[in-house]
Amino acid sequence: MFFAQSLNYLITFFMYEQIAQNKRNSIFLVAAFVCLILILAEIVGIYTGMGYSFLFFAGIFCILMALFGYFTGDKIILGISKARQIEKRDSPQLYNVVEELCVAGGLPLPKVYIIDDTAPNAFATGRNPKNASVAITTGLLQKLNRDQLQGVMAHELSHIKNYDILFCTLITVLVGIVALLSDFMFRSFRFGGRSRDNRGRGQGEVVILVVGIFFALLAPIFAQILKFAVSRQREYLADASSVELTRYPEGLAQALEKISNDKEVLEVASRATQHLYIVNPIKPFESRAQNNIFSTHPPIEERIRRLRNMSSAR
Repeated sequence: MFFAQSLNYLITFFMYEQIAQNKRNSIFLVAAFVCLILILAEIVGIYTGMGYSFLFFAGIFCILMALFGYFTGDKIILGISKARQIEKRDSPQLYNVVEELCVAGGLPLPKVYIIDDTAPNAFATGRNPKNASVAITTGLLQKLNRDQLQGVMAHELSHIKNYDILFCTLITVLVGIVALLSDFMFRSFRFGGRSRDNRGRGQGEVVILVVGIFFALLAPIFAQILKFAVSRQREYLADASSVELTRYPEGLAQALEKISNDKEVLEVASRATQHLYIVNPIKPFESRAQNNIFSTHPPIEERIRRLRNMSSAR
């Protein structure tokens, strides 16, 4: 009895340590975003003489766009994915799995959608737990057993519980600000900034110009790399959080193996929505770039390894 309790404490400690580590990594990546924006703002302010006024207006614009996406994005995504809402009578097993996990996690029951596609996959969307939806393909229902289905749905519900949609909205705002600052910087260089009426430039302004061009070119690329890095960290976090709900890491590990090895292509997926799914649905891209800094998902092998480490700790 004592030995079993010790093993249970060990797996619990391992799981929460994984969750805490992923949260720390995500916070670090957001801090990197903020530092990048401050550097760009400083260069724009010095070169144009505008100070931080442009950053303020650019930030307001990005926030307004993000709020629009935050309140309407889930409907747009579900529409693009050709998802249809179902009731309990349409898929009793799926509903029972979702209900059990919601009770275990203290979550309100989300709306459940089905995508008529034989490729197995799933995603979650919604601005908060009270306005959330989960969508899965018919292929996922057909090809996974109950334990594996439970692992996938626990992963998606963890995205909801961890407020990943809100977090991703914040990242979108930061990427938008970086893009606007970089574009404005290029325009400033084109028209000569605050010194456009002067014939010459001091050595300091030449240095600022060179550094500004460097950041204007690389900042949007770096911002996208950070965005994808955050996305990968949130996937690891959702994997770890799903174990908190199911207490069975092997279910999700087996599901990830089946989904990633399936050769069918999810027809409704696109570059705009690929980051939402539990496994990258654009398989040719994923196979080439799963270890790439531009990948939206961490390597499947690494996700499975971490989950099975949790299983071995039991």
